[in-house]
Amino acid sequence: MNSFDRRVFLRTGLAASATLPAAGAGLDLYADPYGIPVGLQLYTVRQQLDTDFAGTLRKVAAIGYAQVQFSGFHTQPVPKIKQLIDQLGLKTAAGHFAYDLLKLNLSQVTDDAHTLGMSYVVLSSVPDSFRHSTDGYKRAAEFFNKTGEGCRKAGLHFGYHNHNRDFEKLGDTIAFDLTLKSTDPASVCFEMDCFWVTRAGYDPVACMNKYPGRFSVLHIKDERKHYPPTVSSPTPSEAFAPVGKGIIDWKRIFKAAPKGGLKYYFVEQDQTELPVFEAIKFSYDYLHNLKV
Repeated sequence: MNSFDRRVFLRTGLAASATLPAAGAGLDLYADPYGIPVGLQLYTVRQQLDTDFAGTLRKVAAIGYAQVQFSGFHTQPVPKIKQLIDQLGLKTAAGHFAYDLLKLNLSQVTDDAHTLGMSYVVLSSVPDSFRHSTDGYKRAAEFFNKTGEGCRKAGLHFGYHNHNRDFEKLGDTIAFDLTLKSTDPASVCFEMDCFWVTRAGYDPVACMNKYPGRFSVLHIKDERKHYPPTVSSPTPSEAFAPVGKGIIDWKRIFKAAPKGGLKYYFVEQDQTELPVFEAIKFSYDYLHNLKV
């Protein structure tokens, strides 16, 4: 190849490679859906964290997870957690925080979130006092707006994590719809738990289409087999399955997720039919190789 040909090759080759992400959106350019690292909600390994905090995080990182979502800190000092996850190459873009802590000490929550490098502060559940009435869910929405404004002023996003109970009917209105319509999109986003939406008898994709841009974070957990949809009855432990081992159509959900506002997603299993590290490895491998 002479010098002229080499210059032409370099120019045309670089130009072609620069267009690949845009022109090749349907190609498998990245592992993981949309190149977003697969995350794990650490509630899944809560018992293991209680007995061996650092060792559990090492095992999670060794499986391949690059993101983790904390649900409590298991008596560990936050600066020490930051040091550990940095050593392991883990990031934590979002964390779950309890209602009372958000209500009584939001500044502590935002300080901890900043220390750990989080972008999203997520309320894991609302107290029962907010449920079962239109007035209750309106008060919950007021709390979301207020907390969301406080997080926004601190440079963070506030989100709410749904359960099946959030789909109860209040007259002609579904509580989940009321919450979405009563909250300010500039201050409040949602962490859609696709399992609990499905468990309640609703469709995660329909929710994303109805409220585009509101679902910045997803919880990814599978349902082992069909159970009668319900918004209230206890969920049998055998309902939970590793991601890709159940009946939920994840390719369909991930195809709709950008319209829903997807920024991060986290595997979660409340209970596991397999040994827990085997279960989260199965889920990681499935998502890591999912073609969207």
